[in-house]
Amino acid sequence: MKIEILEKPEQALLDFLDKKIDDFNWAHWEVSERKSLAVQIKNEQGEVIAGAAARSFGDWLLLDTLWVSEQLRGQNVGSQLLGEIEAIGKKRGCKQCLLDTLNFQAMPFYQKHGYETQWQQQGYPKTGCKYFMVKQL
Repeated sequence: MKIEILEKPEQALLDFLDKKIDDFNWAHWEVSERKSLAVQIKNEQGEVIAGAAARSFGDWLLLDTLWVSEQLRGQNVGSQLLGEIEAIGKKRGCKQCLLDTLNFQAMPFYQKHGYETQWQQQGYPKTGCKYFMVKQL
């Protein structure tokens, strides 16, 4: 047996390892599915100019991404997207939403919408901070 160091591993290996962990987790978790969901806004040319992506998992809605293009910021678009994602989560039976945001991103935005910081990861990736936030739906 030999440990091989891969400075630039192929995506296929990373996907394989993720799949193995997922298989193990699914065999032991009390819930049997995780459902993806997303919302988007497109311009007249069919380009995505705002959107959000999440997963419902047991009692949790896990917000992965919320992005609004520069030209739409400050126009309540992010709030509308967040509201839609949360509403879908509630319909799926989610009781709480979890997200993370960086110190230069959107913590005040999420606080305005009822999210509370549960944990901070200081020094991320060096001098910044990552906030893990939760809201009761």
